[in-house]
Amino acid sequence: MIDTIFFDIGNTLRIVVKDKAFSDAAEQEMMRLVNATESYEDFFGKLNERWTKYRKAAKNGHLDASEMELWSQHLLPDYPVDLICSVAGRLTRLWRDHDGRRVARPDVKETLMELDRRGYTMGIIANTITETEIPDWMIEDGVARYFKTVILSSKVRLRKPDPEIYRLACRAIGKPPEQCAYIGDNPIRDVQGTREAGFSLMVRIDEPDTLEKEPQEIRQNADYTITRIAELLDIFPPLKG
Repeated sequence: MIDTIFFDIGNTLRIVVKDKAFSDAAEQEMMRLVNATESYEDFFGKLNERWTKYRKAAKNGHLDASEMELWSQHLLPDYPVDLICSVAGRLTRLWRDHDGRRVARPDVKETLMELDRRGYTMGIIANTITETEIPDWMIEDGVARYFKTVILSSKVRLRKPDPEIYRLACRAIGKPPEQCAYIGDNPIRDVQGTREAGFSLMVRIDEPDTLEKEPQEIRQNADYTITRIAELLDIFPPLKG
């Protein structure tokens, strides 16, 4: 019997909304924080090149760096290490903000409330470079109480689709994989990882932005494909007792 549901965050519970003024402000603050003297084009050209290299290595190795390691060793190793480490957390948030605003889908909170009312235990398993953004969002949107466990790749170092990050989440929440379901958007990372970890059910939310940014061949199908988080209420009925 499935009584535990884990969620992805990016492009699953939350999406990115483009906002040029918001992104421009984030980029300007990044340059100010590190006392950058090079041009905008040189600074972000270098960052984007190094970011692409880091992401490829992280995905291939299924390992994420901490925020301090990310900025001092991979993204800005040519800047004073003490300065970069002191502002690493802020740099991570601003780097993500330069893509746009991250906001919850409109039906997220109500769906979580109803799944909680129906008796499900819930948690989060997410690949992310930030250590604070997701916990902060949970508090700000008033949904922290619905998640018993939060597993972030930036904290535990493991990345999806490594099945060990899913198994770690199961141990943390105190449930065997066969009692768990996973909700995510990525056809490979989210589906493959849950299958290998032994989860009983995988639900994929069809998010066009996912495949646009990361084209991939779908090799394993999810048990269900949805377009709105609220559709989970048709899949997970109230638990008896």
